[in-house]
Amino acid sequence: MKRAIAPLRLTALDAADLEAISAALQDAVAQLGDFEFSRQQRNFTIAFNRFRWEAGGRKQRVRCGVQFGNVVAARSSNLRQGAEEAVVNLLSIGFEPGEAPSGVVVLVFSGGGELRLEVECLEVAMVDISAPWPATRRPEHGMDET
Repeated sequence: MKRAIAPLRLTALDAADLEAISAALQDAVAQLGDFEFSRQQRNFTIAFNRFRWEAGGRKQRVRCGVQFGNVVAARSSNLRQGAEEAVVNLLSIGFEPGEAPSGVVVLVFSGGGELRLEVECLEVAMVDISAPWPATRRPEHGMDET
């Protein structure tokens, strides 16, 4: 009998922490309708179906939520505005420091899409919110993708 893997709950308060979240979310997919920016609460939330890399040889996905705090602005490029059903594939998340502790969180998607979140300071939380389900395949990357 295989041992169950606990749901992930990760927090990032610096660029090194964010690398762990980026690795866990590599190849996560989301619909653009699952992106939400709250100017009033100053956060940006995304619901992803992420591939469970930590499951080893098992091909599984799980629903997870990611929230970026202290967001003062959000800009995107090459993401279809208003296309709520459009699906995007996350390649990486990085942090470009500004005047400490501020900076820009950069989410890079396949096909050249990018989301840039200007933050007063880095505060990110990622939480698995469902049971895992079988994935049809393991994600693979071409030579030109990160």
